[in-house]
Amino acid sequence: MKSGNQDKAEGKLHEAKGKTKEVAGKIAGNRKLEGEGKAEKVAGKAQGKTGDVKKVFED
Repeated sequence: MKSGNQDKAEGKLHEAKGKTKEVAGKIAGNRKLEGEGKAEKVAGKAQGKTGDVKKVFED
């Protein structure tokens, strides 16, 4: 099982990747890429919150 810190770090990575995709999609006029970016950003936030919860139970 992943630790809370690992989930938080991976969540931040996914948020950053999602933001990059979202901006690239906006610049290129690619709505699909923009949507994928938004979805990945939301998934990253959720993974970060999961890490927060795990961290509470680890301590």
